[in-house]
Amino acid sequence: MTEPKNRPDNSCKYWNETLETMPHAELEKLQLERLKEMVAFAYENAPYYKRSFDAAGVKPEDIQSLADLAKFPFIDKKTQRDTQGVGSFLGELCAVPEEDVVFISTSSGSTGVPTMSPFTKQDFDEFQDTESRWFWQIGMRPNDRYVHALNFSLYVGGPDVIGAQNLGALCIWGGTLPSERLLFVLKTYQPTIIWTSPSYAWYLGETAKKNGIDPKKDLAIRKIIVAGEAGGSIPATRKAIEDLWGAELYDFYGLSDIFGACAAMCEAKDGLHIAEDQILVETVDINTGEVLPAGSVGELVYTTLRKHARPMIRFRTGDIGWIDNTPCSCGRTHGRIHIQGRKDDMFIVSAVNVFPSDIEAVLRGLKGITGEYLVRIFEKDLTCKYAVEIEKTSDNTETDDEVAKRVSAALKGRIGVKPYTVTVHPDGGLDTRSEHKAKRVIDERTTRV
Repeated sequence: MTEPKNRPDNSCKYWNETLETMPHAELEKLQLERLKEMVAFAYENAPYYKRSFDAAGVKPEDIQSLADLAKFPFIDKKTQRDTQGVGSFLGELCAVPEEDVVFISTSSGSTGVPTMSPFTKQDFDEFQDTESRWFWQIGMRPNDRYVHALNFSLYVGGPDVIGAQNLGALCIWGGTLPSERLLFVLKTYQPTIIWTSPSYAWYLGETAKKNGIDPKKDLAIRKIIVAGEAGGSIPATRKAIEDLWGAELYDFYGLSDIFGACAAMCEAKDGLHIAEDQILVETVDINTGEVLPAGSVGELVYTTLRKHARPMIRFRTGDIGWIDNTPCSCGRTHGRIHIQGRKDDMFIVSAVNVFPSDIEAVLRGLKGITGEYLVRIFEKDLTCKYAVEIEKTSDNTETDDEVAKRVSAALKGRIGVKPYTVTVHPDGGLDTRSEHKAKRVIDERTTRV
C-alpha cells in the first residue's frame, strides 16, 4: 500500500480514498503484514527489543494474528529514559544507524527527562503525508491560507506545517509569536485556518476583542485546529471557542513518542480518527495490563507499524480512553479514539475516578461564569478532596454564594462527587489565561492515591 504521489482534486472528500475507506477486514490484514515486519525489524536491529523479547520468551514469528501482540512486553516513558543514550547517542530503542536519521524531536520533559524521537527520511515523509491527510479531512484546500501557531523548538508538532504545504496551502510559519504580533498577522494576511492550543485559541479571541478586533467580522479564520489539551474534544469548550470566533473547531491528537498529529476529527466530530495504517491501538486495564475489548475504557497502548528509526512496540501512552470501531458517518473506516484524560491527572474522590476534563466539561457549559477555572487537589482527614476556583461574569447578578452552590451542584450531578469548596472570583480574577497551554490543576497532595 503506497500513499498518493499527487494530491487529489479539490472536490474529492478524501486525501487517499482507498486507504481511508478500506474495509476494516482489509485494514487489519494490512496491519498484520506491517506488524510482522516491524516486530522482526525491531528484534533484529534494536538492542533493547532483542533483550526484552528474549527475556519474555517471545520471538517475531510468534506474531500470526493481531491478537498475538498481547504476548509481547510493554514499554513506557521510563523505558525510553532508561535506554536513551545507552550504547549510542540515540540509545537502545533505536533500530537504525544515526546517519539514517534526518530529524529528531523531543518531549517537553514535564514528567521527567526529555526523550528524543528520531525519524528516518521515510519515517518523516510518511509522517507528513499523514498530516496532509488530516488537514484535507478537516477541509483545508490549496486555496487556504494557514497559520501554524505551534512551537517549532524541538516540538514534534512543529513540522506538521509541512503537511499543509504538501497539500498546497499557503503556509505562514507563525510559531509562538506574541499575541499582538499574531493578531497583526491574522488581520493583515487574512488567513483562513489556524492551529494552536484550546487555551490559546480562547485567549487570542478574547485578546482580539479587547483590542477592538471582532474575530467574526474582522478576521477570516473559518477553521481552528487545536491540540495539546483536552478542550477540543469537550463539546462545551469547543462551542465556546467556535462562538467566539465564528469558526469550526477540530481537535487533533499527537504524541512526541510517535509523531505530530496521530489522530484527527472529521466533520462528524465524534472522536478522532487514528491512522490505523501507521499505528495499532490496544486498550488495556490500567492496573493489570489485560487487553480489553474495543469500546472499553482503559489505557491506550500504541504499536508503530511504519516508524523504523525508533519502533514503538506496545507503548503505554498514559492516556485513558477508548477506541470506537463502529461506522463513522464521514465514510472513513479507521477507528476513532476518545481521550478521557491522562492516567497521571486522574484522582480518586470517595471511590470516584475524576479527570480534570470532566470538571472542564461542566464548567464550560454553565451560564454566568467565564469558563476560566483552577482545580486544587489536596488531602483532608486522610482522604483526597478537590476544590474549584472560577470567575463570575461581569453581568452576573447572582451573589457569589449562589454561584458557588450552583457550580457545586452541577459538578456533583455530572461527576458524582462535589468539590470541597467553590471559590468565586470576579471576571479576570484568575491567573489562568495563557498564550499557550494553561495551568489549571494544582496537586497539593504529599501522597498520591
